[in-house]
This record gives sequence, structure tokens and C-alpha cells, in this order.
Amino acid sequence: MERWITAVKKKSHYDSPLGGITLIADETALLGLWFDWQPGYADDDSAVLGDSPTIGAAKRWLEEYFAGCIPRTEVPLRLEGTPFRKEAWALLRKVPYGETVSYGGLARRLELKRADGRRVSARAIGGAVHHNPIALIVPCHRVVGADGSLTGYAGGIETKIRLLQLEGVLKQTERTDVDCESIDRIWRSTR
Repeated sequence: MERWITAVKKKSHYDSPLGGITLIADETALLGLWFDWQPGYADDDSAVLGDSPTIGAAKRWLEEYFAGCIPRTEVPLRLEGTPFRKEAWALLRKVPYGETVSYGGLARRLELKRADGRRVSARAIGGAVHHNPIALIVPCHRVVGADGSLTGYAGGIETKIRLLQLEGVLKQTERTDVDCESIDRIWRSTR
């Protein structure tokens, strides 16, 4: 008799400076990360409350990020979606901290990557960005309109503004200097 083993999914919460974040992971990868108020991200009832090494890595990544540092912690991800969305998300992950790209710019990058020469529309990229299951680590907040305008973000435009301020893309009225090495030492000493 053949047995199917179901991977146990864990769900955890992180209190960020911008509000609550929900994380979901299985034994091998992070599956979801979103702000608690984001629309369209229903709670995964199959996930049990708890932490895991993957969730721990994601929380460390978030600590580094919200401290104003470029995160160095590696977090294994499993992005589930259509082949097109996976292609778009892979390119999105390459947009560096502190930089932005337009929907059209991302579409052109995807066209250049494809061997078959198929066209990609900015609107199609927008659809993929909107369905990103792992906010922040797959940085959909770094995508802007063709004119640089801050358009659509599932976490809300105010959140997008604050994230881009944190990364230094937009000016903020007040910023304290952060010693990223100290953040790393503090994190290690508490784990």
C-alpha cells in the first residue's frame, strides 16, 4: 500500500515597524509572506502555528531589512504560480535594494531573457506582481509606473512609500544611522 506524506506547514507572525506580517513555510522553504491587512491573501487553514528554521531565517531577514540594512540572510523560497508568474518573480528578485524598475522595464527584461521573442506587456507584468506570494523578499514594492509614479501595491501605497523610504529611494523626513554589524551580532546573541 502506497502512503502519501503531507508536508507540515507552519504559520508564524512577525511584528514589523509597519505592522503585522504573516509567514508560512514548510520544512524546506518559505511559501508566503504578507502584511496582515493585504487583501486577497486568505489565511492558510492547513498551516499550524509555530516556527521552523525557514521561518527563523525569514524573521532574521526581516530584522535586517527593517533595520535599514541590505539583508544578507538567505531564505529558501518556493514560489507557486504559473510559469509566466515564476519568470516575472525571478526577474523581480534581481531588482537591487534601493532601486526601482517600471512594469514596462520588467517586461522588456523578460522579453530579452526569452529565446522565442514573444512580447510581454507591462499589464501582464502587473498581474504577476500583484499575485506575488512573498512580499518584501520578492520585492514587488520596487516596481513603479513608467513615469516613476507609485502605482498599485497590495500592502497599500502608504506602505510602498515607507518601504522605498527605508531603502533610500524616496526621501524621508528623519532617519537614524544603523550599524548593520551590530544588528547581526544582536540577532545571533538572542538565538
